[in-house]
Amino acid sequence: MSTTFTAAVSDALSGKNKPGRRKLSYPVVLMIIAGGLLLLSALREITSTGDLTSSGQFGGALAAAVPIGLAGLGGLWAERAGVVNIGLEGMMMLGTFCAGWIGWQHGPWAAALAGVIGGAIGGLVHAFATVTFGVDHIISGVAINILALGMTQYLAKLWFGAEGSAAQQAGGNDKQSPVMSDMQTFSIPGLSDWLGDIEKHHWFFVSDLAGILEGLVTDVSWLTIVAGLLFVGTFFVLWRTSFGLRLRSCGESPVAAESLGVNVYTYKYAAVVVSGAMAGLGGAFLAIGTHMYSDGQTGGRGYIGLATMISGNWRPGGVAMSAGLFGFMDSLQLRAGGPVVHALLLLLAVLLVGFAAWKVKTGKARGAIVAAAFAAALVVWYVLTDTVPLELVNATPYVVTLLVLCFSAQRLRMPKANGKPYRKGQGK
Repeated sequence: MSTTFTAAVSDALSGKNKPGRRKLSYPVVLMIIAGGLLLLSALREITSTGDLTSSGQFGGALAAAVPIGLAGLGGLWAERAGVVNIGLEGMMMLGTFCAGWIGWQHGPWAAALAGVIGGAIGGLVHAFATVTFGVDHIISGVAINILALGMTQYLAKLWFGAEGSAAQQAGGNDKQSPVMSDMQTFSIPGLSDWLGDIEKHHWFFVSDLAGILEGLVTDVSWLTIVAGLLFVGTFFVLWRTSFGLRLRSCGESPVAAESLGVNVYTYKYAAVVVSGAMAGLGGAFLAIGTHMYSDGQTGGRGYIGLATMISGNWRPGGVAMSAGLFGFMDSLQLRAGGPVVHALLLLLAVLLVGFAAWKVKTGKARGAIVAAAFAAALVVWYVLTDTVPLELVNATPYVVTLLVLCFSAQRLRMPKANGKPYRKGQGK
């Protein structure tokens, strides 16, 4: 059955026989990354915004990208099996609460495990509703987000803010848990200091590259390493094993998968529970990073994680790159504020000019004119002002989310059966 099944679905899942779809190769991806770094280096020189490529900026970007990336990776697992999971935000809330509840008593590693379990429970509820009972995936996800918010707020009052309780005496209240101990971090001995020395010289490109690398190898949480391994493991499991092939077939054509002997319900359940577990770990990362659970801690990162999954084209590498971009913007608005976000107006104008040129090349004059007009408006805005309003600075990650989804929409292809109802026995 395995040979027959592989022959039946591998071409469809790998995207073969689809003319007009060009896959980005690793050299092309590396060239895009190098080009982006050159643009940032040039922007730093032109605008004198040193924090744009500093080690602190990229260290903060890495920390901000991890919970978003884990949420996106969780969404990838569910949707590759055909289950839409917009309940990622609620599963992250459960992860933050469980991490705060266990963490102050047993430490950060126990908090991470508790976050995984809390998120997995949310995933199990979502799978029970959508797979077993056939509830609309969007409705179930929204319900989980609402229930998770109410449940965590209620339990926080009950367990952390109860008068005379051990948690309250340890510093907890209705809005937050007691403080937990630090998660250990590591730096690469020698390399961090060497890169820091190069960064201080402010050489074009070289110091920028050194600052970026220093941020990625200095005071890195061990949970960040775990997150990186999960991305690698996800790619290996879903694209290099028969289990992953069967799971992805459930998201492409569950009827065909069932006709070839796959227990579609089992794979959908497994995928959604893993999805919740990863989102819960992302929530735990937030709680461990701030040493406590606090109300409203996720801040919409589950929704941004969903956006990284979509803009990353339901692939682990794409999710990682998108999460890095959103993490960068999140760190930028927290660390640098208006002047650096103001400098990005010039970068966006350059990108729009490139987009306009590409539209001209493809014969789409209207799109080129619109892009060029926006680029001109951004240049005028940049020249006539010195900073941007604080409200726009705070909204920067969300604006970037919308822009990336708009520009990447034409290259996206979700699993064919994603979100579609399926009942056991349809393939017989």
